[in-house]
Amino acid sequence: MASIHLHHHLPSASISLPKAKASPPLCAPPLSVSASSRFSPPSFPTINLNLTGFTNWLLHFPPKSFSFALSGALALGIALSGVGFADAKVGVNKPELLPKEFTSVIDVAGFLSDGQEVRLKQEIAEIEKDTGYKLRVLAQNYPVTPGLAVKDFWQVDDRTIVFVADPTFGNILNFNVGATVDLDIPRSFWSRLAGKYGNIFYWKEKGEDTSIESAVMAISNCLREPVGPNNCSEIK
Repeated sequence: MASIHLHHHLPSASISLPKAKASPPLCAPPLSVSASSRFSPPSFPTINLNLTGFTNWLLHFPPKSFSFALSGALALGIALSGVGFADAKVGVNKPELLPKEFTSVIDVAGFLSDGQEVRLKQEIAEIEKDTGYKLRVLAQNYPVTPGLAVKDFWQVDDRTIVFVADPTFGNILNFNVGATVDLDIPRSFWSRLAGKYGNIFYWKEKGEDTSIESAVMAISNCLREPVGPNNCSEIK
C-alpha cells in the first residue's frame, strides 16, 4: 500500500545568543552558541492507535493494491493521513447508516439535494460503463459515517475510487484509490484536485455540494483521457 502524505518541515535555523555583559571575576564565562549550531525542533509524541476492522483491511492490504491520496484529512473516518496527528480519529462501523439498496452515492451528511444525487449517480454509471472504473461517493461529517461497513457494501476492489467528502479537517475532498487506478492516473492529480475544489475557502463560498459535483466531473474527465505521460494534467 502506498501512502501519500503532505509533510511540513521546520526550517533549520542557526542562532547566536546575544553577547552577555561583563561578568564578575568569579562567575563562569557567558554561554555562547556558535554560528554553526543548529536548532533542533521539539519532537512530537507518536500516537499509537489500536486499529481494527476496516482500518486493518486498509493498512494491511497487499502492497500496491490500495493507495491513498488524502488531502490532509481522513477517508471514511478511519484511514488516517498521518497517525501522528493529535486529532487523528479512530475507526467507525455503523452499518445502520447504509441504505437498504445499493447506491453509488451515500450522503449521510445531507450535503446534496435529491436532484444532485440523481445527476451524480447517472454520471458515475456512465463512467463505469465507458471506462470500467468504479467511482463511489460518501458524504459524511465524522463521526456520523458508516465507516468500515462501506467496504462490503460497495465491494471495493482495485478498480474502485472511494471519494469521501468530509470537511472535518478543513479540506473536504479525500480519496482512496485502487491499485489499477493508481497505475493509470498520476498521483498528483488527486492532490491537485483536492487543492482546487476541496480547500476550505472554496467549499465555504460555493457550498459542499458544489465541491462534490465539481470533483466528480473532474474525475470523469480524467478517467476518460488516454493513459499517457500527460493524462490528467489539467483539472477540468
